Amino acid sequence: MARFTLPRDVYFGRGTLEELKNLTGKKAIVVVGGGSMKRFGFLDKVEANLKEAGLEVQLFEGVEPDPSVETVMKGAAAMREFEPDWIVAIGGGSPIDAAKAMWAFYEYPEVTFEDLITPFSFPTLRQKAKFLAIPSTSGTATEVTAFSVITDYAKGIKYPLADFNITPDVAIVDPDLAETMPQKLVAHTGMDALTHAIEAYVSTVASPFTDPLAIKAIQMVMQYLPASYNGCSNAKEQMHYAQCLAGMAFSNALLGIVHSMAHKTGAAFSTGHIPHGCANAIYLPYVIKYNAKDMRAAKRYEDIANALGLDGIDALCARIDEFNQRLGIPKTLKEFGINEAEFKEKLSAISENAIGDACTGSNPRIPTQEEMEKLFTCIYYGTEVAF
Repeated sequence: MARFTLPRDVYFGRGTLEELKNLTGKKAIVVVGGGSMKRFGFLDKVEANLKEAGLEVQLFEGVEPDPSVETVMKGAAAMREFEPDWIVAIGGGSPIDAAKAMWAFYEYPEVTFEDLITPFSFPTLRQKAKFLAIPSTSGTATEVTAFSVITDYAKGIKYPLADFNITPDVAIVDPDLAETMPQKLVAHTGMDALTHAIEAYVSTVASPFTDPLAIKAIQMVMQYLPASYNGCSNAKEQMHYAQCLAGMAFSNALLGIVHSMAHKTGAAFSTGHIPHGCANAIYLPYVIKYNAKDMRAAKRYEDIANALGLDGIDALCARIDEFNQRLGIPKTLKEFGINEAEFKEKLSAISENAIGDACTGSNPRIPTQEEMEKLFTCIYYGTEVAF
């Protein structure tokens, strides 16, 4: 038996923040990030619309990029004190992901972070609150997914938490919010969305329910990302919808080792953080060539190439390379600026951690330690994947 889960309601289109006026409840806590939503006036709009609906509103502000376990615990404590029946998260993937984890600790104070690391091990939520998500970036699609990525900075590891319990009840996909993204964020989030859709399509648990969403999302990203990057308003709107479709696909079909590797290298190097979407974009063509040694995966990559009017897997990888170049994304980890000595020193550990990541289980090939180290080495130097 398989399962397909989405939010009960997805409101999309310009101006859909107005839908907040129809929410029924008593109290809403609004979880938000570092200030762009306030700067552009969206936070005020959310607050005003919720108050018009008759809800008492409290803000939890300042969720950092790649939210920490500490921030999650602080937010959960604020929720226990305020006792909201709606959790409203607005912004990029970080505040929405953080709010999903806060939700679990709000409803179950005795649960530990370690309890939630095992995929699909959450207690039953919605005992105290429902969840509404409003994304401002066009990439993570956390507004429709069963996932949340939280970073343990003491260990330098990102943990993808996974459970259908944390799929939001309501998603408001308003492209007005995506207009505010800086160009580099458009590039990184767009390639994150492409990676979601491609990994969902070749996942070992892809299904007839997820395939159409994945293929449509891939086509839309390929069509609209360059124009979105160059500031076209209509293209930005279409990308906001494309990333949401990709999220619907991967939330149910799961992901693969591009994400495993990105999760375990984002915070691993002293030379600086590798933004998640940027890491995915760098790793994706190498992983496609690695996975394509599996016959089923090769057939699925061929399907993707055909849907884009491309001639085979090499042409698909070349198109991704071309996109990365146009979007200012480096081709190798060396070019990104990761120190060679540090890379070699940490190669064994990052490879082991990536294999142990929750996303590895649905990848077409399960790499050995030796294969993962070879794959990372190809990505560091830009050498051909031929194993």
